[in-house]
Amino acid sequence: MSKGEQANPAHEGPMWLLRGGEVLAAAEVAATHSARLRGLAGRRGYEGALCVPRARMAHTLGMRFALDVAFLDADLVVVDTVRVAPWRVTRPRLSCRWVVQAEAGAFERWRLRPGDQLELHSVS
Repeated sequence: MSKGEQANPAHEGPMWLLRGGEVLAAAEVAATHSARLRGLAGRRGYEGALCVPRARMAHTLGMRFALDVAFLDADLVVVDTVRVAPWRVTRPRLSCRWVVQAEAGAFERWRLRPGDQLELHSVS
């Protein structure tokens, strides 16, 4: 999905998270309310990106590891990034419509920065 297109928040199945045609990570979309609330809680680690539509904040309640969190606008442009320790809640970013979560250190490896235009593509 390119700039100007809304990613389908109801999409289920494997996805790719891209920037400028470069695959950053395998991604899953938390399409249901319960998946959005659960996030990555209870997992021992996570290799990909969890994309949470209709979100303006993130939590690490029940987490065993720190997260990198990116806040995206409706066009999937990164507005802000933060690292969040376990058992914390971020402050909401009112202009954001998506949150991307990854294990701490992922954004540094991906060189993810505010202003980056992201895309979500189905694995096919």
